[in-house]
Amino acid sequence: MKSKFFLVIAGALCLACSSPAQLSDDELLDVVEKATIGYFTDFADPATGLARERNNDQNGNIVTIGGSGFGMMAVIAGAERGYYSRKEGVRRIEKMVESLEKLERFHGAWAHWYNADTMKPFSFSEFDDGGDLVETAFMVQGLLAARQWLEEDNFPLAERCHDLWLGVEWNWYTQGTDSLYWHWSKNYGFKMNHRISGYDETLITYILAGCSPSYPISRECYEASYKTSNYYYNGKEYYGITLPLGMELGGPLFFSHYSYLGLDPRGLKDGHTDYFERNKAHTLIHRAYAMDNPKGHEGYGEDFWGFTSSDDPYVGYCSHHPGTPDENGTVSPTAAISSIVYTPEESMKVIRHLYYDMPESFGPYGFYDAINLGAEPQVVDHYLAIDQGPEAVMIENYRSGLLWKLFMSAPEIQEGLPKLGFYYENNN
Repeated sequence: MKSKFFLVIAGALCLACSSPAQLSDDELLDVVEKATIGYFTDFADPATGLARERNNDQNGNIVTIGGSGFGMMAVIAGAERGYYSRKEGVRRIEKMVESLEKLERFHGAWAHWYNADTMKPFSFSEFDDGGDLVETAFMVQGLLAARQWLEEDNFPLAERCHDLWLGVEWNWYTQGTDSLYWHWSKNYGFKMNHRISGYDETLITYILAGCSPSYPISRECYEASYKTSNYYYNGKEYYGITLPLGMELGGPLFFSHYSYLGLDPRGLKDGHTDYFERNKAHTLIHRAYAMDNPKGHEGYGEDFWGFTSSDDPYVGYCSHHPGTPDENGTVSPTAAISSIVYTPEESMKVIRHLYYDMPESFGPYGFYDAINLGAEPQVVDHYLAIDQGPEAVMIENYRSGLLWKLFMSAPEIQEGLPKLGFYYENNN
């Protein structure tokens, strides 16, 4: 009997030694990054190579332009990590570029969505059936990173990426005013009349428009439009943390992710704001809010936080940021994971908690879109390209800075940022 007891204990110890719980931080990040990149490789639309909007789309085979821009960067990361060969990575980007060349554009801008089966724009909303300048900016961020990655040994494809970037008529989307406008349609023109202003996820749109060698906007346009909204300047303290820019409590965390997948925030300043510190503050405010948990939601704490736009078990897709009724107990893994570049220790606590204590939150393409411990089911087992993309890219940026290095090596970005008033100080 005694020998049997020791055999059981020894067996348990051996299992513990080889358990996933013994993974180092880097090993665990490798597991998460590899699975998440699979959304943009294994689950990409096979005909176009573009990223499907989501894995549970009721609208058909819909691909997303912004999510595909994120995915292009994720594909590069996967090749550099050795998850597949560089040749395979180049082939996947070439398929995406070929599709982008064929899709209808609207003064150089792509639509938000396309039906991959028909290659026609798919309306995002009633009057949004044409060019989407913000989604286009997310795509161009990926194209520039890809161009820089390809230039050394695949120049013809790099040139095609370059030509797509040159074709975006950024200044046409001003309507001849001092502002950029989000949408234009052949059927409705500028009917939506959505002026792009900040502070939010759209900063990269003004930066690319200002850096464009073919259709640039002026610094005056950026200053007069982006910086004049009632939620640009902040300066308040939340939980003892000062937030220089943004809405109350910072807004959804994707504001600190989408523009910075290629644009390196480390040391980025404009005389008023240190953008890395601003985004770190935004992230830490979310964490502090979860630890305070003013609404008493189940599970919130230092290892379960992060609020952004995602699916949820109650109303579908919505924002869940603090200080709003939409903050309903839903935590979106992409929020904390994509913030790992700002808060590595705090984000790793969330990753470890989810991976080991909530294994049901991890599926074939990484962590599922949302978790709400007060709901049934607790895990919203959906995937969205715009949530998976930032996770993969920011994990890679944390590990190697790869996508930051590529995007920032573009001469147009280096030359254009100072024209808009940006500069780098103590950049790594």
